[in-house]
Amino acid sequence: MLMIMIWIMPSILFIMGMFTFVSNRKHLLSMLLSLEYIVLSLFLLLFIYLNMISYENFFSMMFLVFSVCEGALGLSVLVSMIRTHGNDYFQSFNILQC
Repeated sequence: MLMIMIWIMPSILFIMGMFTFVSNRKHLLSMLLSLEYIVLSLFLLLFIYLNMISYENFFSMMFLVFSVCEGALGLSVLVSMIRTHGNDYFQSFNILQC
């Protein structure tokens, strides 16, 4: 029973994060926050899996490094979008505009 709860909890967190990511498409900041939530739920799942097979936690540390780099890249895109367009609405951002 405990084993099932260990696997269901991160899966539910991941599904909730995906639902939030799909439903919040108006602001870039809310999409970035939901992406970070998804990354944290995947980290929890990876950490549980690596501890169950008695593997080293070096891979989870590399996963955290890549997720921090992804967060920094998302924030830089957010800052550049706010500087050029004045807000973070996707309606005001045209992909064809240079």
